[in-house]
Amino acid sequence: MSNRTAVTEFLLLGFSDIRELQILHFVVFLVIYLAALMGNLLIVMTVALDRHLHTPMYFFLMNLSILDIGSISVTVPKSMASSLMNTRLISYPGCITQVFIFVLFTTTDFALLTIMAYDRYVAICQPLHYERVMNRTACVQMAASAWISGIVYSALHNGNMFRLPFCQSNVINQFFCEIPQLLKLTCSDSYLSEVGFIAFSAFIGANCFVFIIVSYVQIFKAVLGMLSEQGRHKAFSTCLPHLTVVSLLLFTSFFEYLNPTSTAASNPELLMGVRYAVVPPVMNPIIYSMRNKEIKAALQKLIVWRIFTKN
Repeated sequence: MSNRTAVTEFLLLGFSDIRELQILHFVVFLVIYLAALMGNLLIVMTVALDRHLHTPMYFFLMNLSILDIGSISVTVPKSMASSLMNTRLISYPGCITQVFIFVLFTTTDFALLTIMAYDRYVAICQPLHYERVMNRTACVQMAASAWISGIVYSALHNGNMFRLPFCQSNVINQFFCEIPQLLKLTCSDSYLSEVGFIAFSAFIGANCFVFIIVSYVQIFKAVLGMLSEQGRHKAFSTCLPHLTVVSLLLFTSFFEYLNPTSTAASNPELLMGVRYAVVPPVMNPIIYSMRNKEIKAALQKLIVWRIFTKN
């Protein structure tokens, strides 16, 4: 207990010690953060206000956008403030909170992506049963189960991680608190339990990924068997963005958590952190908007409605 409570704060890794580059980092992250907020808020507003988008797929997409807003808001503003005020400090409770919320949103995000794969499978492979299987109650229960699973998993992860004593150092080689970097700071053999927990999590994630891939194999078989070219195009336009988002989140997360961490600060680790913590929330709205005609049409109607309302 004495060793653990001796660490009252951590030092995050900065992108640069040069003041001009710190300001540049602040500006770049500010632009990225505002773009992510605007893109995801537009999707949330569009789905909420357009009755034609009150379907299971867009209900889950709205939840996904809320998660993206939350996950990027946990890491980027703190990093921006650190660069602006030229400080790298984060308190012990602040680090615990950051890890808990980030793991919560990331886990729930992945659970929702798995549910969305099942939704697309039922819609394309079993269209006659779609309304019965994916009814309003079922969708709410699925979304709630994803959120609850994320909360429970994050609480277990946090409790298992922060019960370990930190006495090696208080320098985290990343721009936010994350579990792989925190594991390097522990000085107890008990850290193996957290490594085992991460390995078990990777196993569960791999199973979910296999489920998604198997679902899409069945989906693509059904799509290629469609006689209507318009039907095939519509099916691909709703499936390919989801598959792209899954791949982006999974591969960046797996590389970060399964890649051996070095003891010294390195730019590749910083870039990997940016890749899996910052890039997906920014890219998801773009990916879904570019390939989805219904989202684009609803956005145009929303913009036109706002213009006429102001006039």
